[in-house]
Amino acid sequence: MCPYYRSSKEEEYFAKAEAEKLKAAAQKHLEETAEEEKNRLKELHYMKCPKCGMDMAEIEFRNVKIDKCFSCGGLYFDDGELEQVITVEGRDTFLGRISSFLK
Repeated sequence: MCPYYRSSKEEEYFAKAEAEKLKAAAQKHLEETAEEEKNRLKELHYMKCPKCGMDMAEIEFRNVKIDKCFSCGGLYFDDGELEQVITVEGRDTFLGRISSFLK
């Protein structure tokens, strides 16, 4: 038997192994591309007003940092910030009553 001869089972084994390597490399590339795209979008949109697209700034209200657009006047709360303000202000305030609609 020739030393360079491979049986069909050997060929199948090496073909599967190569396919697994290619699949793993493709998955890794997809994950890296997704992470790069996520970072690109974050850089593009971070602290931009969702309404007018202009830059926003953090302001402090009742010891909570919230995002304010000085172009259109929009005021934006990150997750949990509205609840923090309501805890200080109370549930019977304007913001407390608004929060009941958001649940």
